[in-house]
Amino acid sequence: MSMESGPRLHLSAEEIAGLAETERVHQFNPNAVRMTRSLGDLLGLTDMGVHLVRIEPGRDTTEHHFHGQDEEFVFILEGRGIALISDGSIEIGPGDFMAFPKGSPAHSMRNPSETGRDLVYLMGGTRSAIDICTYPRIERRMYRVDGVKEYAELADFKRV
Repeated sequence: MSMESGPRLHLSAEEIAGLAETERVHQFNPNAVRMTRSLGDLLGLTDMGVHLVRIEPGRDTTEHHFHGQDEEFVFILEGRGIALISDGSIEIGPGDFMAFPKGSPAHSMRNPSETGRDLVYLMGGTRSAIDICTYPRIERRMYRVDGVKEYAELADFKRV
């Protein structure tokens, strides 16, 4: 099969640089604003997402969370940031890699305002048909079933 007759499998650096960024504000954290280029979607990936993300100084990447089914990775390309993992933190910079298997500790990142530079990273993860994402700091749990998201406060759950 030639490249011309099959599915698109390549994005050049020039094409990526020319892609418009999409601003994504986290549904539970208005300070978590990601400027995103969704690379995998453009090449037909459906079971995993791959995104080039830029975080401006003073912004968070997401609400602190962990997944029950999905797995994620982050590879830092430019800038410096703070990775918050469980109740601790580590400084991160270019070349650093983090992986979060399903059920791993809660995690998030932020770009401290004093850096003055954007934090740029490649992020990817699986897209399970069903995922349970827990946000321990705001005591909330979100369910995603076949793309539909619903959430509840942890206090509303009853054990049976």
